[in-house]
Amino acid sequence: MRFLDNASNVLLVGPPRVGKTMLAVALARSAVDAGHRVYFTTAAELAAKCHKAALEGRWSSIMRFFAGPRLLVIDELGYLPLPGDGASALFQVINQRYLKSSTILTTNVGIADWAGAFGDATVAAAMLDRLLHRAAVAASTDPPTACARTSPTPTTSAKE
Repeated sequence: MRFLDNASNVLLVGPPRVGKTMLAVALARSAVDAGHRVYFTTAAELAAKCHKAALEGRWSSIMRFFAGPRLLVIDELGYLPLPGDGASALFQVINQRYLKSSTILTTNVGIADWAGAFGDATVAAAMLDRLLHRAAVAASTDPPTACARTSPTPTTSAKE
């Protein structure tokens, strides 16, 4: 898992049902099997945890928590709107992990549309700058083929 050794990131971009989460989980499982500490969360859950920690005066501890794992998987960015401070919290998590540990991020929002999704072009640009500096980006536009999900059609013989 060379991307972990280099503190590189992986961005999985595409519409629903193309396997982004499944691929992220498989990479995370491989990292665990290799002995690395991994944490999996959704973008909405990360934002909610950061918001709660800020209200309770535990901002530093939640930032240390998210900085800890060798691999942080953030799933479903863009599926649900982030609260007002959610984009800022996500940026701060990404910023403190920058060049130190790896992040896998799954999103249905194309990279060119992040400014609109976050409502703040500056935060989006800064986050993308840190994520893409050392990153592999996998973008998919097509869902898996129907034949991979269907069972064979039964055959019948005609007797006359």
